[in-house]
Amino acid sequence: MAKMGETEVTNKINMIGVGTTIEGNITSSENIRFDGNLNGNLNTKGKVFVGQTGQIIGEIRCKNCEIEGVVEGKVVVEELLSLRAMSKLYGEIKTGKLAIEPGAIFTGKCDMGGKKEANPEPILKTKEGKV
Repeated sequence: MAKMGETEVTNKINMIGVGTTIEGNITSSENIRFDGNLNGNLNTKGKVFVGQTGQIIGEIRCKNCEIEGVVEGKVVVEELLSLRAMSKLYGEIKTGKLAIEPGAIFTGKCDMGGKKEANPEPILKTKEGKV
């Protein structure tokens, strides 16, 4: 228990269970777990976990994300996006780091890691014209 004047840290998790469908956008400052369906956008300052039965059609914006289910749309993650073996992601990814397990399906565009170099070094060729 926190003493008077101290802030107590909590790890709250919002859970959307199997059989639940949400139509619309969700904004949260906490972690969220989806085992149901979302047709809309999700924006949170915490972590998003999409379980095996979870399906999100829309845009996800969060700090960290772990996917086991199906996501169709744009996924923007500040730190780490993990695609588990049974996951399916169709769309666009923008993330700091990406981990993909064997068996995961990803179809789309990925922008990872940071800024592009303004003036990349030219590729040098050998006498035979090969790199």
